[in-house]
Amino acid sequence: MKFGLLSRYVICLKQIHRIAGICGISLLVSGCMVGPNYVRPTMDVGTQFKETPGWKVARPAANEPRGPWWSMYKDPVLSDLIVELNASNQNIALAEARFRQAVAVTQGARAPLLPSISATANTTRSGGGVSSGTSAAITGYGLNAQASWQLDIWGSIRRNIEATDATELALAADVSGARLTAQTAMTLAYLQVRVLDEQRRLLAATVTTYERALKLTQNRYNAGISGQGDVAVASTQLASTRAQLLDLEQQRAVFENAVAVLLGRPPSTFAIKAEKVPLIPSAVPVGLPSELLERRPDIAAAERRTAAANAQIGVATAAWFPSLTLTASGGFRGNDLTQWFSAPGQIWALGPQLAALIFDGGARQAQINQARAQFDAQAATYRQTVLTALQEVENAMVQMRVFEQEEIVQKQAVQFAQQSLRLARNQYDQGLIDYLSVAVLETTALNTERTYITLVGNRFAARVRLVA
Repeated sequence: MKFGLLSRYVICLKQIHRIAGICGISLLVSGCMVGPNYVRPTMDVGTQFKETPGWKVARPAANEPRGPWWSMYKDPVLSDLIVELNASNQNIALAEARFRQAVAVTQGARAPLLPSISATANTTRSGGGVSSGTSAAITGYGLNAQASWQLDIWGSIRRNIEATDATELALAADVSGARLTAQTAMTLAYLQVRVLDEQRRLLAATVTTYERALKLTQNRYNAGISGQGDVAVASTQLASTRAQLLDLEQQRAVFENAVAVLLGRPPSTFAIKAEKVPLIPSAVPVGLPSELLERRPDIAAAERRTAAANAQIGVATAAWFPSLTLTASGGFRGNDLTQWFSAPGQIWALGPQLAALIFDGGARQAQINQARAQFDAQAATYRQTVLTALQEVENAMVQMRVFEQEEIVQKQAVQFAQQSLRLARNQYDQGLIDYLSVAVLETTALNTERTYITLVGNRFAARVRLVA
């Protein structure tokens, strides 16, 4: 008996679903989508970069696979850090969580395309009072299923799905953007650690040289060859360089801690072993600027948010039109469960409902105006994002060109400074000049070489900003 009752109930639900489906689909097919269809905002982006001719017009393609661009530095430590970063960075985790939330919102937005079905079952027991002259109790049983389907005649639901789909893609681009931002920050911080390691080696070697120079001047002073001023100059020079070496330790710790946080680790549990890494910036492949601009996640995200804003205009416009809802219900009711298998115990209802708002004081038009303004704002944001991207690419290419030229000139300056220092030391050994003259040239040579190392680091950073 229970299995028969359950089968009758399932058959009833299927009948309701079939009736609603036939009626709804016929109206849905004939329906339309109000509101403007999306067209990507147009803008003049030029025909080429000033620094690199031959650039082609870009199209957002943030979802294309990106290669491990950091591998161009051929540093296994950096590659391992990037792998760990992709798995443990909290900003990436936040962006991914927001993307999963958007996926759920999109799934929820599709639900109204199908009817909603609910079922209720109840049992009641009632009896007459004293005035009725009877005290017999009556037990009643009921089982009812309802189906409701708001037909998307004007495309409001489909426009909303269009908006949520675009938002989902925008958040997917945000995930790529968060990952790329974290990778760029990691690479820049790590390279800065290596630049500081190189400067620290230079200063450590310089401290050793100055210690020998101080001992030499003291011996010359004790022998009566040099004056006390030479000893004071050598002592000052050594102490100043030691202070610079200590300052480098502080700077390196700051960047090392930044790497730890990017990895999602407490700074106290992380350290980068000092190693000598060849500071040789790799060449940027030809045509990379155009590929970079096509793949920038921020451009793709802004463009998809513009599409979502456009779809919301259709959602607001559809509110002007009446809504048609198809409802159906069916079930069984009676005082005896056995009556459910007979025709008198079956109940059903089917009917459409048309609803329209006659007067709202201009609220709907205000919503349309708001949606259009939001689209214009998002379109402006998209255009500005493209312009900013072009600016950043141009700046990075200018920096690469200028830093490369500066590096060549600065390397020559290092050679000239070292040559001048060798001559001055020979003159000091012969007693022709005092140590102050030597100290000035030693300081000049040290600062010149430190500047050269900094320029190499700047070239690294410029390439990272362009490639990433």
